[in-house]
Amino acid sequence: MARVDDHSIPHDAAAARSFRDSLLAMLGIGLVNMLVALDQTVVSTALPSIVADLKGAEYYAWIASVYLLASVVSVPIFGRLGDYFGRKSFVIASIITFTAASALCGFAPNVAMLVFERALQGIGGGMMIGTAFASIPDLFPDPHARVRWQVVMAGSYGIATAAGPFLGGFLSAVYGWRATFLINLPVGLAGLYCVIRYLPHIEHARKQRTTIDWTGAALLSVMLASLQMGIERLPAKGLASSTLTLVAIAIGSCVLLYKWEKRHAQPILPIDLFADRNLVLLFVLSFVAGFAMFSLLFFTPLLLQTGFGMTPQAAGIAVTPLPVCLALGSLANTRIVTRLRAPMTIVTVGFALIGAGCVGTSMLDSTSPHALGALSMGAVGVGLGFIFNNLNVFAQELSGRARFGITTALIQSTRMVGGMLGTATIGTLVSRSLARVVAGAGSGALAGNRAAVVHAIHMGFGFDVVVVCGAVVCAQRVVGVRLRQVPSPRQVE
Repeated sequence: MARVDDHSIPHDAAAARSFRDSLLAMLGIGLVNMLVALDQTVVSTALPSIVADLKGAEYYAWIASVYLLASVVSVPIFGRLGDYFGRKSFVIASIITFTAASALCGFAPNVAMLVFERALQGIGGGMMIGTAFASIPDLFPDPHARVRWQVVMAGSYGIATAAGPFLGGFLSAVYGWRATFLINLPVGLAGLYCVIRYLPHIEHARKQRTTIDWTGAALLSVMLASLQMGIERLPAKGLASSTLTLVAIAIGSCVLLYKWEKRHAQPILPIDLFADRNLVLLFVLSFVAGFAMFSLLFFTPLLLQTGFGMTPQAAGIAVTPLPVCLALGSLANTRIVTRLRAPMTIVTVGFALIGAGCVGTSMLDSTSPHALGALSMGAVGVGLGFIFNNLNVFAQELSGRARFGITTALIQSTRMVGGMLGTATIGTLVSRSLARVVAGAGSGALAGNRAAVVHAIHMGFGFDVVVVCGAVVCAQRVVGVRLRQVPSPRQVE
């Protein structure tokens, strides 16, 4: 992108051009964010139709989990590579990979090919998360401006999450399940144009030749992959030998990774990041936010269907206040956080709102007014709007520009791992409760299923309350977060 000397044109025209380019660059990143959010919601709605058409019920879980597995592994690796080599090329590659894989998924001839193509799609999605979010501080070095522009990300995520379940059901019913993948093509192409045309290429000065830490990347991949597979097996298998083996592999690879990265001059995962107590607390807060959000998004519809007798469509609509209020909370956050002398205050308030929402959902049953569910979801959404964007910006400010990519990626990764563990925890409670009902009631087990599911989900949401209360305490212990002006990066044409 050719640069124009701002001194050669009127100041107002230069400012207008800069604003337009920033807006269109953020639009491209917002579309990238929307792609990831759409895949999480649209495709999951279409899964029953997919396995029925392709005759692959035994691959049902893999269609979803292989994407998540590839994504979780890719996020921190590409986040760190973006720190070394610049992010624009990786964002472009991620959009091309994700969009091409979506097209392949849409024309998959059988379920085995679909699983492979979903893995490719997951790599593209992980590359997006690891690099696109870290491109925002490249565009806006001033953290005050960054917080304001992050509302684009929250808005795109909220729109995609709110519309995704309905869109997935509509496309599957009217055009077939393949349309749920092909819908990514126009969004991806629009995002690709905006990124290529308007996202600047930022190169950070390097004092020495960069060597890629392949061993560290491999150990990190093994650790995250075994952790994710172990967590996914927890609801169905419990603490079986296979689950414990995966956990042992995750712990062992974590130890090896720690020892290796301490010796490497340019580690894929800088260990000294974890020596910063404030950064570690922010990672914990991101983990808890993902734990609460995904457990509520996955199991509140089941609770409403079981406790209220709602249809799946009605239950999905009842959860809509969460993503809508997430966008509204993010918009309000931009007006509040830049005026606070202690910016972490709003994060504490956000977790308090999430805790209140979890208390409300843990009280839902067949006699509860529907407004209680809507208010609870709305409180959680506003709370998340006060948290997500701020955690990104605060972590970036604490880590420094040279580590924006890996720090932002770790915030995203801990949120994803928290979400996996949150859904696995409540899933395990539901599975165990149903198993006890079946074992104890014999032929009358079906009569107790409804009560068992409601009780287990209530217990899970009660556990969410405990975890979120811990996050409130952690948020108050984070000190030293300030939204300061930072130097502009060097732009390379």
